[in-house]
Amino acid sequence: MKGMRIAFQGTEGAYSEEALLRNFPGSTPIGFPTFHQVFEAVEAGEAQLGVVPVENTTAGSINQTYDLLLESDLHVVGEIIHRVEHCLLAPEGTELKDLKAVKSHPQALAQCDGFLARMRLTPIPVFDTAGAARSLSENPEPGVGAIASRRAAELYGLKVLAENIEDYPHNYTRFFVIGREEAPKGEGPHKTSIVFAVRHRPGGLLEALTVFAEAGVNLTKLESRPRRDKPFSYLFYLDLEGHLEDPGPAQALLGLLRRAAFLKVLGSYPAYRNGT
Repeated sequence: MKGMRIAFQGTEGAYSEEALLRNFPGSTPIGFPTFHQVFEAVEAGEAQLGVVPVENTTAGSINQTYDLLLESDLHVVGEIIHRVEHCLLAPEGTELKDLKAVKSHPQALAQCDGFLARMRLTPIPVFDTAGAARSLSENPEPGVGAIASRRAAELYGLKVLAENIEDYPHNYTRFFVIGREEAPKGEGPHKTSIVFAVRHRPGGLLEALTVFAEAGVNLTKLESRPRRDKPFSYLFYLDLEGHLEDPGPAQALLGLLRRAAFLKVLGSYPAYRNGT
């Protein structure tokens, strides 16, 4: 992995970069302001891989990532599950009682909603946690703090006023690793992510999901998203245990092809296991 260029959304010190460096030591992270630009960088070969968040145990799914996966020709080639520990940051000399508002990414603000309510701090959404920290360091505002990582505090010379301010201690973000080529099947457990649509008729979704039970395949996620091309119609994003080359998932996907109005495989990839 040494020297491999890997794209992420955000600024140096972002949780995406933190997850990337922990799982791809020696790689070269490249930050971009938007998720669109991360996908574009990988598609253009500017980066070999990208790391993008897809869901958080507290705040739920990152819908823009799922929408981009649907539109893109990139493949999901891996997953990362990263413990997110939020800190309340402010310029040196600032005390907690001085703060009136806090800047951070909307997901981070949602994960700390209870803390912000108790402290009576007004949330101000910005594009990135580390970006909020950097902006606060470069342009301090009276009464304004930021929510970001401890690493961001160290990078930008900010004071940590409070640690682990997330509302729930089991606060994890799941990231997809995306690439231009499909991941080869290796040893160990795998997952497969797909998106599909069913015909608009009674029992259509039930018929589609039955194929997984019949094939003995366990589902780990099912979520609906509105279709942009058909108002009040929905796509279903689904994760299942196993690789497409395994007998059970292969049988299930063949059955789903017969029942679905649309089907796209986002990728088969190694399931995350304790930092691997």
